[in-house]
Amino acid sequence: MANSIPYQSCKITGGFWENRQNINRQITARAVYERFLDTHRFDLLKCPNREDIDWTPHRFWDSDVAKWLEGAAYVLAAHPDPWLQERAEHAIADLLANQWPNGYMNSYFTVTPTETPFTNRDAHELYTAGHLMEAACAWYEATGKDDFLKAVCRLADRIYCVFVEEGSASFVTGGHPEVELALVRLANTTGQQKYYKLAKFFLDQRGNNAKDTPVTDWANALYDMSHLPLAQQHTAEGHAVRAMYLTAAMADMCDDPVYQKVAEDIFKNVTEKRMYITGGLGSQHIGESFTVDHDLPNDTAYAETCASIAMIFLAKRLLSATAKNCYADVIERELYNGALSGISLDGKSFFYVNPLELEPAFNQPHVSTNHKIRRPITQRVEVFNCSCCPPNIFRVLGSISELLYSVENDTLYIHQYASSEAEWKGVHVTTQTNYPVDGRVHIRVTGAKTIALRIPGWCQAFQLNKPYTMHDGYAYVAINDDEEIILDMDMPAVWMQTGAYVPECANKLALMRGPVVYCLEGVDNGSCLRNVAVVPDAPISPIPSAEFVAPILKTKGLYKLPGDHLYGRFQDLRQEKELTFIPYFAFANRGESEMYVWLNYQT
Repeated sequence: MANSIPYQSCKITGGFWENRQNINRQITARAVYERFLDTHRFDLLKCPNREDIDWTPHRFWDSDVAKWLEGAAYVLAAHPDPWLQERAEHAIADLLANQWPNGYMNSYFTVTPTETPFTNRDAHELYTAGHLMEAACAWYEATGKDDFLKAVCRLADRIYCVFVEEGSASFVTGGHPEVELALVRLANTTGQQKYYKLAKFFLDQRGNNAKDTPVTDWANALYDMSHLPLAQQHTAEGHAVRAMYLTAAMADMCDDPVYQKVAEDIFKNVTEKRMYITGGLGSQHIGESFTVDHDLPNDTAYAETCASIAMIFLAKRLLSATAKNCYADVIERELYNGALSGISLDGKSFFYVNPLELEPAFNQPHVSTNHKIRRPITQRVEVFNCSCCPPNIFRVLGSISELLYSVENDTLYIHQYASSEAEWKGVHVTTQTNYPVDGRVHIRVTGAKTIALRIPGWCQAFQLNKPYTMHDGYAYVAINDDEEIILDMDMPAVWMQTGAYVPECANKLALMRGPVVYCLEGVDNGSCLRNVAVVPDAPISPIPSAEFVAPILKTKGLYKLPGDHLYGRFQDLRQEKELTFIPYFAFANRGESEMYVWLNYQT
């Protein structure tokens, strides 16, 4: 098993991800904090008397704050920031001041005495506890301060007492998984295997006890993957975020080959049958859920930002167990597409839902009734009623450096390409690259005998300046200390098609260059983009773009001229049109506009 070089030991030094991390640190940290302040999420941590407030608290607000605190820890590990440090410490102090004597910690239940802890399976208590644990681990790693860590250990001890020793809760496993993977992290941080055993207890009991009931009256046990013991499950079902967090926890069970196999099977099921080309997961808004194989509608795609982030967590764990490029490829697909589209270019506003097609004129056609169909919003917003996604993307962008490298014995694995420098346990690596603008990467390493460089699945041709052998999508190179290794990956723009029966994508093409999925927007190409047909054999020119960092692409297409009549005899009234494609992650940043990923084509 390869150990990731931790974020504290790796710094991104330039290029695409330095740009995004600077925005994350300078803008997003404050933007999320201020909106959470406006919406009383931080006020709730003070646990005021319910009769003294004129706002209504929510049961999982603590989890929103916890993700922000975790992100703050990652930012502070790389860049001291007094403003951020002070506000994070105030929030932690409020959490600790209101911890119950028995170790329980949840602001909502503290200010809502009419509700009893651990009686409602869908109250997100274990989910919230998990995010508090992850935040506390990150805070300890980044600052060395252990007061928060000690507090969540008391919380974990309370959970162990209630669920394992007493069995006094009204349920056995939580409706929204998260505590399972958090407990593994807590065990690794503290060295206390009790927490690992508690995580395994929750996994072993899921779908395997008589106490748990469906979390809502409108969903069955598939919704949170409680329909069977996990050891018997092999497909992703129900709520996409819950499914991926749960599967990530199974992948954390490195000493259990059954859970490892289940995690691998679910990963394969998602990536081969239930994932958008952007990495989006969960195709339907009802239940924010997976449905059936190949049900991937574009205009009503749900594809929650948090689901893409959860897939990163799953793929990272599988990659640690077995170095295969399919896992790192999915991390890359999510980073550059499905997750990154969830945040605006300026770092201030967010998408919860990430569709692959927008037609603003038809987004709400029910003008004569009060009933409105649920459609993806067309512009990002600064905060949501359920605002899990903004702090989630904040924490992921803050910790991207942990996704770059891992070490096993005397081999250094390079999973993601970014200008960076890392030093850990005698291994020092420096990478210089303009990726994903181009595919050229310069690497120098000391302290390792072999480096293994991921050759992405999208890459059809590459050059290395040293002899290599290929295994599971990685090029293994024997090295001497401090010699320069140069990897040059060809990165042409290519048209992609679905090889399966995906009704929404039949006879359509999508454009990719390297790891980046592209789209057409009306801002650049005019209206009625559904009338555009791309020409697959036309030249495609990449054009540098300071606005998007990744280049834009220009090519030729055919545009069917709209007529004045509603219906008429067929006439081939098409004209050649220059098309401008932008990275999918950058859509909806320049005002309301049509947007398409999948397009008709002309042979």
